[in-house]
Amino acid sequence: MKKLLIYVLLLVAYLPLRAQQIFAEKVSIEFDKTVAVKQLIKEIEPEWFESIKNSLPNSLVSKFSFISDGTRSYYKRVKEPDIPRGMWYEPFADDNKVYNDYTAGTTVTQKPVFEETFLVQDSLQKIRWKITSDTRNIAGFECRKAVGIMYDTVAVFAFYTDEIMVSGGPEGIHGLPGMILGVGVPRLHTTWFATKVSLTPDLKQLAPASKGKKVDRATMLLQMDRLLKQWDKYGQKLVLAFMI
Repeated sequence: MKKLLIYVLLLVAYLPLRAQQIFAEKVSIEFDKTVAVKQLIKEIEPEWFESIKNSLPNSLVSKFSFISDGTRSYYKRVKEPDIPRGMWYEPFADDNKVYNDYTAGTTVTQKPVFEETFLVQDSLQKIRWKITSDTRNIAGFECRKAVGIMYDTVAVFAFYTDEIMVSGGPEGIHGLPGMILGVGVPRLHTTWFATKVSLTPDLKQLAPASKGKKVDRATMLLQMDRLLKQWDKYGQKLVLAFMI
């Protein structure tokens, strides 16, 4: 009888904690976006890279915030990268403001591209995922790895936790059975990793941007191709970065 009482007390103490882990929906997450600058420029312009490599930082980190009520999310940059004195690099696609509605399957994303600002209204990006057995702890959460394909040929890896019941992630990455806390796009030499998770978010900003030229994803992609095709490989990277 004594052992049974101890078991019941332990179970009662454990269940609220477990419930909080499994059923957390309202979240605020801080992400670090890291670009391996030298690797990126070396791949894009190997000859030019040799002449400017000493002026390039190895990598740069931008800070982003993600908030969600469980069915909708809003993602934006909150801090620009600190570029060391004497170094040069112009971040791109850092000013995207992404609003996703996971129930409706829609997105509204404000994307400033040079002098033009687009307001992309479309369905959520299609990503083909394959979940693996690899795991990793990110920001205190046990995460499982998945590998995905976007735009038929663009590989992406992600780490998600089923302890946060939001099928979202940074930028337009989504579609896994839990919150994505880590993402990498090798073609862009870029990663996004959560550094802090709060379960008591301020949801006042949970609304889509409204300013910009209204287009769907296909129209924006067509216009960007026309704008950047003369930039060859660098232009291709820019298009991909803006469309993630």
